[in-house]
Amino acid sequence: MASQPATIDELQAALRTHDYVADRSLSTAVFLALALDRPILLEGEAGVGKTELAKALAAVLGTRLIRLQCYEGLDVTTAVYEWNYPRQMLEIRLLEARGEVGRATAADIFGPDFLLRRPILQALEATGGAAPVLLVDEIDRADEEFEAYLLEVLSDFQVTIPEIGTVRAELPPHVVLTSNRTREVHDALKRRCLYHWIDYPTVDKEVEIVLARLPAVPGALARSVVAFVNGLREADLVKPPGVAETLDWAAALLALGARVLDPDLVDDTLGVLLKYEEDVRRVRGAAAASILEGAASRTTAGPGEAGDAAGPGSTG
Repeated sequence: MASQPATIDELQAALRTHDYVADRSLSTAVFLALALDRPILLEGEAGVGKTELAKALAAVLGTRLIRLQCYEGLDVTTAVYEWNYPRQMLEIRLLEARGEVGRATAADIFGPDFLLRRPILQALEATGGAAPVLLVDEIDRADEEFEAYLLEVLSDFQVTIPEIGTVRAELPPHVVLTSNRTREVHDALKRRCLYHWIDYPTVDKEVEIVLARLPAVPGALARSVVAFVNGLREADLVKPPGVAETLDWAAALLALGARVLDPDLVDDTLGVLLKYEEDVRRVRGAAAASILEGAASRTTAGPGEAGDAAGPGSTG
């Protein structure tokens, strides 16, 4: 188990050693969440590094990452607990075989031994001296009813199981919630969290991320890739590429042995960057060539030029 960083600078440096480049404001928000034992809600476009931050934080703290992926229809039985019905039925048969059914109580089949623990209950019952990181990923995809259920967890780090009672965390987990803002998260949940919006990184930061994650990519190519992606983000697209797509594209170009961008290469690999047919059709050809020309004019010498690898990076 690693010790918790004592300062913001220490946390920022620790995240970098685990391939996550966090700016000062994000590092401050995460440091305060740790210091105050408060959940943190991270919002931002898809692919800017919200989920990766939770992974990096677990690595920094030397603890377990427990991930709950949210979706429409998510309920308590999937997120918190459910009863192990086959085992309960077996226990009832054993009681019948021993002639003890008449003396049996609810506790004989509704006890901790018959619980199937889902991510939230796993996080609350964690032991071993290290509080886990509980990642509630894409909370905006869950129903409002489940969001309301989370309020007890986020306020008191506990859940109530009717047959057993209240389960309270001895070691409150470090809770990270993420949202792509497909819908507004309720104010009651936001009040229980610290908040930070993760935006697309600056050009220099994104170049640093590419070179850290893919050190074999030539520095000049990395800057061209990032400049082109930034040009795409200014276009009218259904889904602009995130940092994750930047990394995928750089890796694809590296696999093709490319060292410079040209219009044909861009057209041939647009499917790595763009995930909607409308976007690919809108960009391919003259639009891509124009964005590439603009990117070339903006590209200047910077971090990693001449193929030097930069420090650790992240996907956001």
